[in-house]
Amino acid sequence: MLRTSVVSKGILVCGEVRRGKIHSVTMELVGKARQLADKKNCGVSCLLFCGELDDAPEKLFGYGADRVVLVAHASLKYFNQDIAAKLLAHVIKEMSPEIVLAPATTSGRTYLPAAAAMVHTGLTADCTGLDIDDETGLLLQTRPAIGGNVMATIKTPDFVPQMSTVRPKTFRVPEPCERGGELVTPDIPSNVFESDIEVLSMEYSEGDVSDIQDKDVVVSGGKGLKRPENFALVGALAEALDGAVGASRPTVEAKWIDYAHQVGLSGKVVSPKIYIAAGISGAVQHLAGMQTAQKIIAINKDPDAPIFRVADVALCGDLNDILPRLTERIKKEARRS
Repeated sequence: MLRTSVVSKGILVCGEVRRGKIHSVTMELVGKARQLADKKNCGVSCLLFCGELDDAPEKLFGYGADRVVLVAHASLKYFNQDIAAKLLAHVIKEMSPEIVLAPATTSGRTYLPAAAAMVHTGLTADCTGLDIDDETGLLLQTRPAIGGNVMATIKTPDFVPQMSTVRPKTFRVPEPCERGGELVTPDIPSNVFESDIEVLSMEYSEGDVSDIQDKDVVVSGGKGLKRPENFALVGALAEALDGAVGASRPTVEAKWIDYAHQVGLSGKVVSPKIYIAAGISGAVQHLAGMQTAQKIIAINKDPDAPIFRVADVALCGDLNDILPRLTERIKKEARRS
């Protein structure tokens, strides 16, 4: 096993390419890695692997990367978790990073555990916070535990690399700046691209549900709606704001709305410019999925609702009255403009 006595080679970020484009979660993690690296006085590398790339890998320098490692190969046209794990394990053995960060997306959750096993280290999954211990220099990995009722901070003192997956939208994408870096296209052994798994095709989900994490506005409803039909009020406001409809876990479990809309630890993490919570009390599991929003507006008739503690704007009243009036006001302002 690789011990921490191995000389640190900095932080490695596993980027994600979708349909030839670098996904925003890559810039998000590179930006966070830059913050961590500045504390450790080390460099940041980003691994991109794909069948073909229609994007400019050099743009990652502006978000904090010192080096971009680009691997383009025909076998990577479709995501193959076997090849992805072997490729990452190979890069880790070659570069000896002290920290490896990857998105907790469907693909990241699939190949990161296998890669961690290949290099004989651990993996802290679904992190919601990352920092560097001032005394030891170890990575502090915060994630929900015990069913999401507590937040645990984990250290990996005995083995490297320290590996973590992070939920998309956990951190804000930084503003890019002018800076340079090194673009590397390494020679990878041919056996890395060999696999017993044959991917025949890949289908992408479409529509408003799939892009809830990419919307600037998310309007979410909770059990305070009282009945599923009142999600129409949430939907009307979301439409007026060109936003997406979110939901709390209890409403999904009650089958008032599909799981794809769920915001929280067991759903999706969102970080929009505006998050409107209607009839949501503010359980810790839900707050962890939306508290990085730039502006939080809470609507609840309970003046002591925990959601008000994190809200920038608190509207205490009946949502059945407030939502329609708010929607109509927004539509009226839109017509004026």
